[in-house]
Amino acid sequence: MSPNTAAKFRFRPRLLDSLKDYSLRRLQADLLAGITVGIVALPLAIGFGIASGASPAVGIYTAIVGGFLVSALGGSRVQIGGPAGAFVGLVYTIVVQYGMPDLLICTIMAGAFLFIFGAARLGSLIKYIPHPVTTGFTCGIAITIISTQVKDFLGLQMPEVPVAFASKVAAFARALPTLSWPTLALGAGSVAVIKLWPKHWSRRVPGSIVAVIVGTALAFALKLPVTTIAGRFGAAGIPHGLPGFHIPVFDWHNLGALIRPAVSLALLCSIESLLSAVVADGMIDGRHDSNQELMAQGVANFVGPFFGCIPITGVLARTATNIRSGATSPIAGMIHALTLLVIVLVAAPLARYIPLAVLGAVLIVVSLNMGEWDEFLLLKRQAKSDAVVFLVTFVLTVVFDLTVAVEIGMILAAFLFIKRVSDTTEVDALDQISSASGAFGHETVPDMPAGVLLYRVFGALMFGAVDKLDSALRRANTDARVVILHMTAVIAVDATAINALENLHEKLKRHGKHLLLSGSHTQPHALMEKSGFLDAVGAENVCPNLTAAVARARELLVAKI
Repeated sequence: MSPNTAAKFRFRPRLLDSLKDYSLRRLQADLLAGITVGIVALPLAIGFGIASGASPAVGIYTAIVGGFLVSALGGSRVQIGGPAGAFVGLVYTIVVQYGMPDLLICTIMAGAFLFIFGAARLGSLIKYIPHPVTTGFTCGIAITIISTQVKDFLGLQMPEVPVAFASKVAAFARALPTLSWPTLALGAGSVAVIKLWPKHWSRRVPGSIVAVIVGTALAFALKLPVTTIAGRFGAAGIPHGLPGFHIPVFDWHNLGALIRPAVSLALLCSIESLLSAVVADGMIDGRHDSNQELMAQGVANFVGPFFGCIPITGVLARTATNIRSGATSPIAGMIHALTLLVIVLVAAPLARYIPLAVLGAVLIVVSLNMGEWDEFLLLKRQAKSDAVVFLVTFVLTVVFDLTVAVEIGMILAAFLFIKRVSDTTEVDALDQISSASGAFGHETVPDMPAGVLLYRVFGALMFGAVDKLDSALRRANTDARVVILHMTAVIAVDATAINALENLHEKLKRHGKHLLLSGSHTQPHALMEKSGFLDAVGAENVCPNLTAAVARARELLVAKI
């Protein structure tokens, strides 16, 4: 590693800064917050583990290992890590297509990518993901999570739930006659408890915990014919102790096929964790280190699979609960992980009796809360291009998967961005006759002699807009002997624009005509100089302003060169 590279690399967890002025009072606040979040995280960890095609134990281990590492190594004071609803659809698809062993390999690869992202200082690039893309897949993910809970929420008797959304809906329709009314009543009642639980009480005792306790107690006391965790996964459904360390099985022949889903996991983790950290900053009036956060997520996802964990990311709902509970440092997140561990060691037998319909109710409410449904109501007010990107990303997330949705959504957003930039680019022509007004934009135009064509270029002259120079190429065959490109309003050029300018210069030169540049500055001037284009045009033909360009045109006309 070179000295320059070493100087740029920085690994400093926010925990180190938080401990400088740590006190007993802050420890008490973190202890209360961590215990509260740990209790809230339990049903979510179990539910996300099941919904992802794994098991309750996997979900809990992911919350313990991931939660501890993200808080200990992360770049935020209050971020909580663990399994997330955003991963459910993608993880379930990977498990079905490749199997659980390859999911672990995918997660390890994603962890390596995330650490590289952070080490390369790419944390700020999250802002370049368009809002319609993030809201589109967020709403799509919410629908995907809900669809994974229909079977358990309704108590449907069906062997397995298909991966494809259309097949899933069709399978639900066929299994609808097997609906279990006790299961539906228990699930609906749990949703009602969560939604109606007073908000001022939820700061200390969340409605989801109340629903789990009450629902489990009713099912056990009334002996309701509903499926529980033990009924689905057996006595080992809830772990009794610490997760065991084991090395995942590597299938070197299949690694190539896993790169794409691994990149998707890394990208999704980046989006989820950094968005959560940004929202948390607003709640605590703080500022996180996005690169450190990505490296922490990378370590957590690289290490987690060795303990059987599914993908880990920062999670907004638990982070917000952590903040509202009074957390002051990453120690609260570490305590949250230890709280889950204590629950596993002490209360594992009781958790086996939790009905799956109750967990389904918890995840459905979480999904409804995470979806940005107002975006559908605002579609008419948005630009058509943004509305299209949102709808396409949403539909692709639901119908296909998140990988396809993000890829196509980003490509579509990029094309629409290029079109918008191109639409702002203008190439206006001014010849001797039309210069009588004496003004060109906000600048005064000197009297131009016959044989001079003046073009004012405005905006970004890039590959999506260079066709607007065609007018200059077409009019170059007229009697004009000098063409002036006034570029003081050009904010950027690219290689395609340079190539178009070179073609224009060569064409004029072949016909014994001249190209003058006026007012180029900053990025356009630097790139044209670096490419050698300014040397080809000639230093004497690169003018600082319009007056100098017209004066140079007069010299060329008089010289008759």
